[in-house]
This record gives sequence, structure tokens and C-alpha cells, in this order.
Amino acid sequence: MTNSDIIKFLTSKTTNAGFVDRLKIKYRPIICPFIDLIDFAKDKKSVFDIGCGSGQFCALIAKYTGVEKIMGIEINERLVKNANEVNEEFRTNKSIKFEVFDGKVIPDEIKEYDLVYMIDVFHHIPPQQQIEFMQQLQQKMKPGAVLIFKDIDGGSPLVVCNKMHDMVFAGEIGKEISFTKAKDMLSKAGFKITNSFKKTVFVYAHYFVICKKQ
Repeated sequence: MTNSDIIKFLTSKTTNAGFVDRLKIKYRPIICPFIDLIDFAKDKKSVFDIGCGSGQFCALIAKYTGVEKIMGIEINERLVKNANEVNEEFRTNKSIKFEVFDGKVIPDEIKEYDLVYMIDVFHHIPPQQQIEFMQQLQQKMKPGAVLIFKDIDGGSPLVVCNKMHDMVFAGEIGKEISFTKAKDMLSKAGFKITNSFKKTVFVYAHYFVICKKQ
């Protein structure tokens, strides 16, 4: 599996999504390290994606791993519709589900999943709700479950590039925090951090924090 394979697969997808959504579905792998993210799911059976967008990452999990059960949640009903279309081909041999949620209350179903992803979602949560959201997540995940927390480094000068990106494609300015603050926040929320690293792709400064609920 290469980035070219991923882009080719996503580009082949036919959906009724709007122009901007189609761009995000097909070309986000150019700026987001999806291969690194997919690798964490290789030995897992179930995946839960918080802020799944149009479901392209869930489709990659379905195609390139042995994960049998996938659920994504998203605040935008239009994106959930896109996600169902993008993942339709996998429903014959996998359990795949997408739901709209209010951005505050995480479904209790999350306790049924071994691996939870939160990819570039945290900086879209209002600052006054960020800590509470992560504490709720830690409480609702099942013991032993793993969280892959990936976001943009607010401590990097390159963060301005992501802010411009979000203004164009999301119509808002993100509230990114630094890599160091993210690790501190996750520890205080009750997670055990097992690994963490940074990775810059073009002008996007990503960081990964891998956590476990004990």
C-alpha cells in the first residue's frame, strides 16, 4: 500500500457529494499521513472514528485492514450521507455504521470498540469544551482500548497554514494546541500515553499521541 494506491482508490469513488467534499475525499491523503494512521489498525477487529467526515478514512480501514466492525460519528448530516455512500461496497462483509452526533455527547457504543481514532478533530472543539470532551471519551472507552489522537501542532510556525486551510474548507479558524500541551491534557484526562511523535507533510505539522485506557 502506497499513498498513490490510496489516492487512486479514493479517486475511483463515485458519490453525490458536493465539489468541495469530493476534493476532500479524494485528495486529503496528500496532506494527511493516512498510511501511518492505517498501520495502527492492522491487528484490530473494531474501529471507532470520531469526526469521520465523509468516511474516506473508514473506507481505507475497510479496504486495507482486517477490521470487521467500523463506526463513525460526525456532526454534519451531509457528511454522514457521504460516508454511507463512500463505504457502501464494504457492507457485504463488514459491519459499518455512521451516525450524526451533537459534538458533545459521545455515543455509549464506543465501549464496544478496540481502537478509537480522533483525527484533526480536537482543534475544532470549542476550547471551553476540550478538556471535558476528552475526559468523557476516556470514561466511555472500554478498558484496554487504544486511542490514536492526531492533530495539528499549535506550537509549530506552520500552524498558520492549517488555519488558512480551515478557513477555506471549513469556514472557521481552528484552536490548535501544542504537541506538549496535548500530551499533558491526555494524561490529565486519565489516558496512559504509550507512544508519541511528530510528522510534517508539506506545510502541515502533524503530531500523534497513542494512548490506552487502563
